[in-house]
Amino acid sequence: HHLVYEIVYNSVDEAMAGVCDRIKVIMFKDGSVSVEDNGRGIPVDIHSTTKISALETVMTVLHAGAKFGGKTYQVSGGLHGVGASVVNALSEWTTVKVRRNGKIYQQSYLRGKPSTPLEEVGVSEGSGTTTIFMADSQIFSTTEYDFETLTDRLREIAYLNKGLEVYIYDEKSDQERTYYFEGGITGFVRHLNRNREVRHRQPIYITKKSDSTILEVAIQYNDGYSDSTLTFANCVNTVDGGTHLTGFRSALTRAFNDYAHKSKFLKDTDPNLMGDDVREGIVAIVSVKLPEPQFEGQTKGKLGNIEIKSFVESAVAEQLSLYLEEHPDDTKRILEKCITAAKAREAARKARDLIIRKSALDTGTLPGKLADCSERDASLCELFLVEGDSAGGSAKQGRNRRFQAILPLRGKILNVEKASPDKMLAHEEIRAIITALAAGIDNDFDPAKLR
Repeated sequence: HHLVYEIVYNSVDEAMAGVCDRIKVIMFKDGSVSVEDNGRGIPVDIHSTTKISALETVMTVLHAGAKFGGKTYQVSGGLHGVGASVVNALSEWTTVKVRRNGKIYQQSYLRGKPSTPLEEVGVSEGSGTTTIFMADSQIFSTTEYDFETLTDRLREIAYLNKGLEVYIYDEKSDQERTYYFEGGITGFVRHLNRNREVRHRQPIYITKKSDSTILEVAIQYNDGYSDSTLTFANCVNTVDGGTHLTGFRSALTRAFNDYAHKSKFLKDTDPNLMGDDVREGIVAIVSVKLPEPQFEGQTKGKLGNIEIKSFVESAVAEQLSLYLEEHPDDTKRILEKCITAAKAREAARKARDLIIRKSALDTGTLPGKLADCSERDASLCELFLVEGDSAGGSAKQGRNRRFQAILPLRGKILNVEKASPDKMLAHEEIRAIITALAAGIDNDFDPAKLR
């Protein structure tokens, strides 16, 4: 799938430069894939350094990229800065057709090396590039693509570049999808929140441009408890975050605390909201486009550009503060949720402290209803949770006492997925399970301590 993404990113670079509004991906029955765009078309004239055509340079020279001299594109999304040349090297064969200057040019490659010269093969009306490649079965254990995996990523790309149409067709299953989002990332957060109750109907939208760096942020809160913040740098999903995420989180916490104290949602004596409080139930997209992204980590999933932190932080703090002032009703609904989260966090801390204190006092005291087993090697033991004492009685009779323990639970068990931490820890049966397992909870959970 990364081979497809790398070629698509080249087309996305054209879209980010404002010269391409359509990308077409076709998955053929034989396993080859075609990626076509209506950008400017890769240059075909002789490259001054390599003395071969610019097209051949892009396809065969590592890190040549499409940014000749850094002037052609302001921003570039090629994941590892290697793009087309690596796809070409990892493919059994590749054919590139370039529509440029009213003509169609074509060149083919076998395992990364040119197999035909660059030829003029026809007349074209528009401009653009079409790359068709067949992943090398000698290198990859599987050369099949999953339609849904590709469509998820292409939908993301369409959301991140408003006004860009992305089309994909799978010849084998005869499925096709077209993605086009005029609303861009505000549509993205709505899509992510489509099955949730939202706190405010219109997503918060923040944007700022400075020189060739562009920031877009969309935020919408729901009634859930998780933090669903997705970050992107030049349309690449930075799964491990980075400086843009750090800047965003810092600004989010600061803006909400400033407003909460100023508007008396929090008293002067109240402690500040924590980052986790203001991110509970958030769905956010943070997208930056910048000239030279520095990706870190083994999977290149983290943005490392230091200057981006302060750029994102100041833009988000300033524009979010303005939004909170101008939308008091929406802000009230969001802040009420944040303050509830803070109270739940504090209650959970107290309950956790209580359990820790209790377990310190009751060292070795197991729940009275636990029918324990004699084996001390936890990896050999099983704990059966049964409903009520009557089921517990039958289970006790039929068990192997050496390695099978039984814990009867009374009543309907709490659905912990939807419960706040303090509710969980206040529930007697949940506490019994925690004590019986003896491995701790939350950040203190350690499987090595299992009884």
